[in-house]
Amino acid sequence: MEQTRNIQMVDLKTQYLKLKPEIDQAVLDVLESCAYINGPAVRDFQASMEAYHQVAHVIPCANGTDALQIALMALDLQPGDEVIVPAFTYVSTAEVIALLHLKPVMVDVDPETFNITPEIIEAAITEKTKAIVPVNLFGQSCDLEPIMEIAKKHGLFVVEDNAQAIGADYTFADGRTRKTGTIGHIGCTSFYPSKNLGAYGDGGAITTNDDELGQKLRMVANHGQTRRYYHGMVGVNSRLDSIQAAVLNIKLRELDNYAAARNRAADFYDEALSGVSALVTPKREPKSNHVFHQYTLKVTDGRRDDLQRYLSDRSVPSMIYYPVPLYEQDAFKGFTDVTHLPVTHELCEQVISLPMHSELDEDSLQFITDTVRSFWS
Repeated sequence: MEQTRNIQMVDLKTQYLKLKPEIDQAVLDVLESCAYINGPAVRDFQASMEAYHQVAHVIPCANGTDALQIALMALDLQPGDEVIVPAFTYVSTAEVIALLHLKPVMVDVDPETFNITPEIIEAAITEKTKAIVPVNLFGQSCDLEPIMEIAKKHGLFVVEDNAQAIGADYTFADGRTRKTGTIGHIGCTSFYPSKNLGAYGDGGAITTNDDELGQKLRMVANHGQTRRYYHGMVGVNSRLDSIQAAVLNIKLRELDNYAAARNRAADFYDEALSGVSALVTPKREPKSNHVFHQYTLKVTDGRRDDLQRYLSDRSVPSMIYYPVPLYEQDAFKGFTDVTHLPVTHELCEQVISLPMHSELDEDSLQFITDTVRSFWS
């Protein structure tokens, strides 16, 4: 089958063109107001995020990594305190732990959902453990209800890394649902352009239902002050600028539609690739809907890298998230004693992500899946 459209991992241009009049006007409004920092657009977006997530406090900030750092700073952890974190995740999750002179305790993940599990967490808790950072990887939630029960039992904080799962819902045993990022004591997200809710530059946000933590998080993000020039603690300077907030406020209205489009693409992939014996399609966690930040396959016959080259030669992009376990990164030498986690090691050798975004059409999906299948024919 011939492919005439240029396939991209993320098609930001087409997404923008669908909203162009609204976005252009919103940006112009900010330029005309000259309220570039903490202006009305930021306050409007904050209110929209609080309403969407049904959460008490949203603290916009400069990026997702800052969100994680600010969250940990607000918990008054001490150097040497242990923070449990999955080894199969992006570097920023563990990076901020090390940056604050805490100890990242890297643990394995579930081989099907790629997420940390309650059992893995409980086995890693010591007397020095003070916090858990579950990552809602690739677009679906960890099993957060028992994770919160473990945290309560041991007196630990839970900081959700929700950078890849904004908009996902988690269902509790009693049937209640809550948005991911609002279940832990603090939630953190990123608005990096390729995220499901992406800005046109950097951006991030922190969520909490705890009033005391909400006030402290705002202080940390604003030089440790609640009143200008009066600093109650050492903080950082991390702000979401007004232009990004204006863009995000428009795109937030489309977030559920984006998730639905991603799920349609994922359903197509699932069906088209189900007969390939060397491929394992993503598992859908029954307690969480999947918003498919990534559509990530496992290649079980040892030919993952060959498949990626084959796809590239035929103009089908793909990505490997993540090729190296965190504990093998030079940056973490001296921070962790972990040398091998079997599931993480295997995933780093097997996973490959196909194009996933809200603008994928059926012709593109058909071309991608035909090309993948042809590798084994």
